[in-house]
Amino acid sequence: MEELNPFKRRKVFDLLKKFEDNRKNTSESIMTFKFNKKRIKRLNNLNDIKENCNGILYWMFRDIRIQDNWALLFAQKAALKNNVPLHICFCLISNFLNASIRYYKFLLKGLEEIEKECKKLNINFHLLHGEPNINILKFIKIYNMGAIITDFYPLKLPMLWIDNVKKNLPKDIPICQVDAHNIVPCWYASSKQEFAAKTIRNKINTKLEEFLTEFPPVIKHPYTTKEKFEKNNWKIALQNVEVDKSVKEITWAKPGYENGIKELENFLQNRLKKYGDERNNPLSNAISNLSPWFHFGMISVQRCILEIKEYKKLYKKSVESFMEEAIIRKELSDNFCFYNEKYDLIEGAYPWAIETLNKHRKDKRKYIYFLNHLENSETHDDLWNACQNQMVTIGKMHGFLRMYWAKKILEWTETPEIALKWANYLNNKYSIDGCDPNGYVGCMWSICGVHDHGWPERDIFGKIRYMNYEGCKRKFNIAEFVMKWGKKKTNELI
Repeated sequence: MEELNPFKRRKVFDLLKKFEDNRKNTSESIMTFKFNKKRIKRLNNLNDIKENCNGILYWMFRDIRIQDNWALLFAQKAALKNNVPLHICFCLISNFLNASIRYYKFLLKGLEEIEKECKKLNINFHLLHGEPNINILKFIKIYNMGAIITDFYPLKLPMLWIDNVKKNLPKDIPICQVDAHNIVPCWYASSKQEFAAKTIRNKINTKLEEFLTEFPPVIKHPYTTKEKFEKNNWKIALQNVEVDKSVKEITWAKPGYENGIKELENFLQNRLKKYGDERNNPLSNAISNLSPWFHFGMISVQRCILEIKEYKKLYKKSVESFMEEAIIRKELSDNFCFYNEKYDLIEGAYPWAIETLNKHRKDKRKYIYFLNHLENSETHDDLWNACQNQMVTIGKMHGFLRMYWAKKILEWTETPEIALKWANYLNNKYSIDGCDPNGYVGCMWSICGVHDHGWPERDIFGKIRYMNYEGCKRKFNIAEFVMKWGKKKTNELI
């Protein structure tokens, strides 16, 4: 990661101090703040918390932060209103959507930061292990929780957890879900699967004024729990994780809210000015690099937009381009996964795309590769191999090249089904921002034309948009990129 000089480092801490001051000196306390109820989805018919309970539980699993978190703010407001302690649970599952140890180590270090901050705020943080739906229910019953507030994560597995908890929850305990990940809550932005960015853009933009607001502070909680809880054992937390442990931890991105804010400031001071013109050039250091913190919810997209908007007069094109990517495109991905449970299958594509892929599924492939060839960067294409090396090495691939990477997997595998399955597998295993709606939709866009339209027909691809080596040549210096990433070297970003 680019080292900040002392002047820029001072700006970083000024920004962090500003957030801290906002939380301490805000004119509206959490109790008087008017919480926008459209952010909340009640999952059962109960409004009142269970009588004589010992606390409110916030079940954290997508938005791993204390600051700028609507779900936690709602949970704290409920706890304050009912004069009870506040608890946060995160349940560490043994394996998650082919994620590797790289993903888990980043996650765990972020959770350790959460525990430290919770201690300062008199909030109880509990690291649980095993199947979330089972362990959350146990915790609620054993410790007599009066209500449960959960995150929103539109992938099938987390939605299955929530559905199971809801069905087995004691009859007198309300459960609510808060979309703290999107600026406009997914279910409120649209009530259906949107066809493309152009169909959701206006629906989101017309609601931004209502939802793109400053956050009230999370305050030191005044109610202390009487129960004695087992201490979180971070040293053995990964002992029972059943994932690929050969994938190296990344070093260019450090987990946690404060590190995310530092990267935001780095972007604002060094890269935002060229983002509008150079973000699609893999050799230009112009992108935000914020996706790891966005994926784990370690920083809020809403917080970043509030800060970036301050630069609109200076860098209008860059700010508008970033808002398009971080709001419209990102929330479109959540929309697709939320309303289409086949978001990771060919059957989830549009009828025109399924038809054209079926028409060309028996077309002759010049090259056929198996998963081990792809995973080990053993293709005839030096650019593709370099892309794969970049992802394996640093847990990140430039967005423009990720499209090329996925489309070539379609071209070099026996069926579209295999292509989609392997693209998702590799992305989830190696990308630090994998296991995410953005990743699934990126693969669906590349291989199945989701959120796109039909293009001139050709072999294998049919009417799916085509990308090739020569087209990349016109965009950037391939030889320079291959020289940098043609072989596995270091896990530093730059």
